[in-house]
Amino acid sequence: MNSRAFTLSLLIAGIAVFMVISYIDGVESQYKNNYGNQVPVVTAKIDIKELELIDDRKVGITSVPKKYLMPGAFQKVESLYNTIAAVPIKKGEQITQPRITYPGAKSGLAKQISVGKRAFAIQVSEGQSVSRLIKPGDRVDVLALIDYAGGRKELQKVKTVLQDVYVLATGRRVTREIPLVGLKVDKEIKKLDLNTVSNFNTVTLELSPYEVQKMIFLVKQGSGIYLSLRNNDDKAIERISGTRLFDVLGEDAAEAKAYFAEKEAKEARKR
Repeated sequence: MNSRAFTLSLLIAGIAVFMVISYIDGVESQYKNNYGNQVPVVTAKIDIKELELIDDRKVGITSVPKKYLMPGAFQKVESLYNTIAAVPIKKGEQITQPRITYPGAKSGLAKQISVGKRAFAIQVSEGQSVSRLIKPGDRVDVLALIDYAGGRKELQKVKTVLQDVYVLATGRRVTREIPLVGLKVDKEIKKLDLNTVSNFNTVTLELSPYEVQKMIFLVKQGSGIYLSLRNNDDKAIERISGTRLFDVLGEDAAEAKAYFAEKEAKEARKR
């Protein structure tokens, strides 16, 4: 091999490498001048839902040019411990202060009530709440046994008072509750007691102000209130007339009507 040619090749290769490195250094220097140095920022690894707990499984550190660091962006994952998403956060988004909140009044039930609606709780037993299988986020119809004739059974009526009502909470379990699992408080992890899911005595409904008035009237009159569970996708509002004793008896209604008519006549003769 010609040593002179080999040496020349090495020299040319060295010059080429030097020029490439110089070019890269120049581009990098210009890039830094225009956009700043790379800085760490916390971004979402996955889509995070509103009111969902934020932890290191859902966020991580990414490097971005300083110019593209969002105002109020977090730069340490530890800064997000015990926080929840105030709004939905998409995968890849920088986590900024306005997008998170802490457990408290702003993350409670009031935030979840639709504008123009009200939360109203009613006491229920197992028989009134579909064996307590109702859960937050379900939709129900509200029925009541209405007695407007002083205890006369033939005039009592079962009426579907409200239809397609949204369930905000069962007991203290709300629709978009903050998960307790993973919240670090005093270096301890709170655990969600799954036995409390069906252990409730009240159901909180989302109603209009006028519907709240209806419910208060029924409650104060001592009407038996019952909830029937419906499919969440079923939005049909049915025209349902009230059901009386005679409707239940069907073909035997005539006999019952005759009985009550005779009874009423006897009472009238006594008077």
